[in-house]
Amino acid sequence: MNFQQLFTADFTEMMIRFVICLAFNWFIIDRLYYKKSKRRDFYFTFLLTSIAIFFLVFFMIFGLDKLGGKTSMGIGIGLFGIFSIMRYRTDAMPVREMTYLFVIISLSVVNAIASSATFAEIIVTDAIVTFAIWICERRLRIQYSKLVQYDRIELIKAERYDELKADVEQRLGLEVIKIEVGAIDLLRDMAMLRVYYKSESHHASSVDHKIKFKNEDLTNV
Repeated sequence: MNFQQLFTADFTEMMIRFVICLAFNWFIIDRLYYKKSKRRDFYFTFLLTSIAIFFLVFFMIFGLDKLGGKTSMGIGIGLFGIFSIMRYRTDAMPVREMTYLFVIISLSVVNAIASSATFAEIIVTDAIVTFAIWICERRLRIQYSKLVQYDRIELIKAERYDELKADVEQRLGLEVIKIEVGAIDLLRDMAMLRVYYKSESHHASSVDHKIKFKNEDLTNV
């Protein structure tokens, strides 16, 4: 049994497309996203999602073609299921991470279903998307922020903003850029603040961008 008997032409083409897809997705995740965020949890999620989506879509389309099914309907159903995972999740995802997830899934789907495109066309398409992300990351700086439960509710008034900023800087030991006041609990004299700050060495953690606290988070503070 020779090599050609072990692997069909379709499988060989799939592996070439997979290598191209994985190379670009890895560059986007490792060199563009992770270099700034240092979020290992999303690194893990993005990379494995790209691999799983590619094979899922490719074999779904390949199977429909072999069975003589309607490919367009299969693509629609498959994409509906794929993108639904972005809605049904346990924790809210920051906008930047959501954008990267959308790009990673999109590139994986495009590389898997673009059977009529040549390898050169696929590479150019992936390169355009990667270049666009690189430009955005290069020109836009990340503003680090934290959600803070604040107890001195009398300082949240607009006319006492400077006092609020000074107090938050003193407590957190950070150079604060701006403060946004969110939910206010008058029963407990607490307010939720989003504090934007400067940092040369800090990287975002899994709790920096939490949109809200659960009951167990509040009771365990």
